[in-house]
Amino acid sequence: MLGDISRVQKIYLVTGRTDMRKGVNGLMAIIRDTYQMDPYANALYLFCGRKRDRIKALYFDKTGFVLLYKILDQGRFQWPCNASEVRTLTRQEYRWLLEGLSISQTKAFKHARKKEF
Repeated sequence: MLGDISRVQKIYLVTGRTDMRKGVNGLMAIIRDTYQMDPYANALYLFCGRKRDRIKALYFDKTGFVLLYKILDQGRFQWPCNASEVRTLTRQEYRWLLEGLSISQTKAFKHARKKEF
């Protein structure tokens, strides 16, 4: 299914700003040439532009590259804008990012235990 990332083993966030005019080949070049990583790996690579209101995600699904693009209607992504580097995200941090939350949550609520009365 197009956009199904359930089988992706790693999620990488490229911090800083990326030129959102770049397509698959340009983003592959960043992954390969700047960070010496394999764009064909079973991984999702996330990029964000200067305005932080849009992100691109790139991954290889065994038959070709999938490029996902999300533009927020309102607000901005809580994107780390420090020097360009690659950071590994957990699936929870990925969900937080897409929900507009900071990936640097210091604490998350634990699921409540079922109480017996």
